[in-house]
Amino acid sequence: MYPLARVTAELESLAPLRLAADWDAVGLLVGSRRPSIARVMTCLTLTPAVADEAVGKQVDLVVTHHPLPFHPVARVTADTAPGRVLLTLVGAGIGVWSGHTAWDSAAGGINDQLATLVQLEHVTPIIPDAVSPLAGTGRAGAAAAGMTVRDLARKAGVALGVAAVQVSGPADRQAGRVGIVCGSGGDLVAQVAKAGCHTLLTGELKLHDALAAEAVGLAAIAVGHHASERFAMDVLGRRLAEALPGLHCHASAADTDPLAWQAI
Repeated sequence: MYPLARVTAELESLAPLRLAADWDAVGLLVGSRRPSIARVMTCLTLTPAVADEAVGKQVDLVVTHHPLPFHPVARVTADTAPGRVLLTLVGAGIGVWSGHTAWDSAAGGINDQLATLVQLEHVTPIIPDAVSPLAGTGRAGAAAAGMTVRDLARKAGVALGVAAVQVSGPADRQAGRVGIVCGSGGDLVAQVAKAGCHTLLTGELKLHDALAAEAVGLAAIAVGHHASERFAMDVLGRRLAEALPGLHCHASAADTDPLAWQAI
């Protein structure tokens, strides 16, 4: 067992909270700071099924990527899914910690891991952090010589275990310099283009963001929001367990992608 403060300190060394966006909700979101922690479960999103799993597996702390609660709440009741999750966890004495955009932006965080999965070279942040130049928003790097957008889409899909991805723009052109934004990357289209990228690799992209990418000459690949981030929560759990020997860390089995491609 470790004091909660020791566990959260290690999490915050992996995902420094000062890197989080100013609108984000990060750090310890639910629970007392006094308990000792023996079992940690990671997940991308806290759903009622994930909360029930945490109770069943006698978890002490859930490390979730997507914060819950995120927005201030006026009431916590079983009438809503977030309310049921919070009541379940509080009733069982289970805490909640989130790194969210801090884990996205950290050196070795989600965007760095995505860049490694698709074998980009000379990777740097799109918007570097003023204090730690290896950290910051997004990543940009060079795809292998001769790699097309279609090749990159296939490599990303295989690496992330998805059956299909969305592609915007000419699939046969060179991928070139690739901008990576895990999760939802539409807000960074302009910054990705300004960084000299030819292709954007992200989780999800709205229609108008895809059109905006096309307008500035960016091809775009969307692998799915869940797929672009879920794998990195397994990594976070493994790194936490390595740093704190004897701490039991596992990834949620109930944390699945709510969206799936259906052949018709």
